[in-house]
Amino acid sequence: MTQAPGKLAQAPAVPHIVTELPGPKARAHLEFDRQWTSPSVPRAYPVVPVRGEGCTIEDIDGNLFLDFNAGIAVTSTGHCHPKVVRAIQDQAGKLLHYSADFYLPIYAETCAELARIAPIKQKCRVFLGNSGTEAVEGSIKLARFATRRQYLVAFLGAFHGRSYGSVSLTASKAKYHTGFGPMLPGVFHAPFGHVADLRWFDDVLFDKLVSPEEVAAIILEPIQGEGGYVVPEDGFIQGLRKICDKHGILLIADEVQSGAGRTGKMWAIQNWDVEPDIVATAKGIASGMPLGAFIARDSLMTKWGPGAHGTTYGGNPVACAASLATIKLLEGGLMANAKARGDELLPGLRALQARFPSVIRDVRGIGLMIGVEFDSHERAAAVEWGSFQRGLLVLEAGHTVVRISPPLVITAEEAALGLKLFGEAVAEAAAK
Repeated sequence: MTQAPGKLAQAPAVPHIVTELPGPKARAHLEFDRQWTSPSVPRAYPVVPVRGEGCTIEDIDGNLFLDFNAGIAVTSTGHCHPKVVRAIQDQAGKLLHYSADFYLPIYAETCAELARIAPIKQKCRVFLGNSGTEAVEGSIKLARFATRRQYLVAFLGAFHGRSYGSVSLTASKAKYHTGFGPMLPGVFHAPFGHVADLRWFDDVLFDKLVSPEEVAAIILEPIQGEGGYVVPEDGFIQGLRKICDKHGILLIADEVQSGAGRTGKMWAIQNWDVEPDIVATAKGIASGMPLGAFIARDSLMTKWGPGAHGTTYGGNPVACAASLATIKLLEGGLMANAKARGDELLPGLRALQARFPSVIRDVRGIGLMIGVEFDSHERAAAVEWGSFQRGLLVLEAGHTVVRISPPLVITAEEAALGLKLFGEAVAEAAAK
């Protein structure tokens, strides 16, 4: 699949593999990287991207890949969407940085837009940060401050980030806690996803561990991300809302991975018609620029005053410009496209499951947030690697799941091609 320099292919075609993977330049870079970067940084497979356009990534050796992980669900509008790039370039020529300690017009404009699209009917206010973990940290600080309560409830399988407060809420893998204890005190972890699990709150938490009047917030990912793209049963999130209303507990929706149109709605929680009290967002809300935010009802956010929470870089003008352009694109057709392409990918993946029922245990998801669960971690890893070798970039989530989370600009032809390549990888892994 050759093309003129400077222009990546947009037409559907088999990704162009010109060398073995990883190629010679990639192998040289891997060695260079090993000398200088922290070994704590997790690396999935040896792809070394240098350019991107839409759903296509070009690596350092000139190989083209079809991207079905979107930089971990970040490049919502595709790689280098021209409208996002133009917004970034225009803002970069005006002002790169001035701290949010001062009055930045584009900061307030971005806050107003995020408040407008929030899944909360009442007036909201917004705090802008740099990342998802910061958005979660700010959310739990606000919840404790506003309620004057100390305890927090998260869920088994949850991933909320890696800084201290958010990693204390995280419970998807033990390694995220190993060697870093003690964690933030006052955090409990509940079973996730089944309506029957809601009995745990009355039977265990409130009966044996803590009074509900001391719980500040329950935080959940409406669809769990790193825990394996787990979709809860209908009624589960509605039940949580009722528990919160009964006891004056705040409900925080961590929409860092599930938001920004990925499920075909702006926020995943809208699939269950539930309003949270606080929403944390990042990843796809600025198409790859570092921006995080937490959005809360005005009555909550106005409980704290100047100096209670702040940041130097949060709400950077260039990241804000990218976010404003992103929101327009999401509302301008990309959310609808996410639903349409998801409606094609899910049946295709379930047909693949029917071909390999002993290998694929489950296919689940909404829109372009899809998880394929395999019979073992080794099988999932083999499918991830086999996809990479065929020019398809997918990524594991949890121990046995491969996530399908392409940019929301994906076409029907690219979806069909991705299914074909993924099916080949599954067939190869099944044969082994």
